[in-house]
Amino acid sequence: MMLGTMNRAPLHFAIVGALCFTSVLSSCSRKHHRPPQVASAPHPRKAQERAPAARIGYSETGVASWYGIPYHGRPAADGEIYNMEALVAAHRVLPFNTWLRVTNLTNDKTVDVRVIDRGPFVHGRIIDLSKAAARQIDLLGPGTGKVRLQVISAPSDIPADDFYGVQVGAFSVLANAEHAQSEYAKRFGTAHIALRQGRSPLWQVIVGKESSIEAAQVLASRLSTGGRTAFVVRLDKSDTAAQRPAEQGQGSASTR
Repeated sequence: MMLGTMNRAPLHFAIVGALCFTSVLSSCSRKHHRPPQVASAPHPRKAQERAPAARIGYSETGVASWYGIPYHGRPAADGEIYNMEALVAAHRVLPFNTWLRVTNLTNDKTVDVRVIDRGPFVHGRIIDLSKAAARQIDLLGPGTGKVRLQVISAPSDIPADDFYGVQVGAFSVLANAEHAQSEYAKRFGTAHIALRQGRSPLWQVIVGKESSIEAAQVLASRLSTGGRTAFVVRLDKSDTAAQRPAEQGQGSASTR
């Protein structure tokens, strides 16, 4: 009897071992074939993180600064070329083309500006004015100053409809600009020349007249070929268009 029990012991252990091995395999199988987990939906942004509506009368108070060179002549955040002698400004969140009345709280002088850029990204500052706007409220010398911003309606002499084009080149020689204008006009139907005054005057060649930034960006992508860079610009009626015929002669160099 004792002998029979001893003979059955190895068989008993073998069965238990096989069951354990099967259990381990089953556990591994479940581990490696676990169904994928669905990620939870992202939480919506908090209300305070959203850009404030540009409602008429909205106001805020803080420190203003101004910017000029080297940003003059470069594309602003809305796609148009920044002109430090225009009454424009940069704000972190207000929609582009929002009009603001900026009051210097030191002397009560005011200036009306249009938002075209983003910034300033310096703690405590709420707006970056163009050089012309800063000059109008005596902010050039101090560099910064406490101001109050208020959203206002667009001036009555500003057309309600904005149009956009694509800058394909900027030339220091008018003849070169006129040559480029002629070539682009043949291919795209419309192209004009605008004079940008700066440290060195530049003749810009601008193609197209679109009613939205999105449409102008599509045109810009078509024009950005062969290593050429094209920028979306807001068409400004104050631009000085070149009306005289192309200058005669060859050999003018472009300093694009």
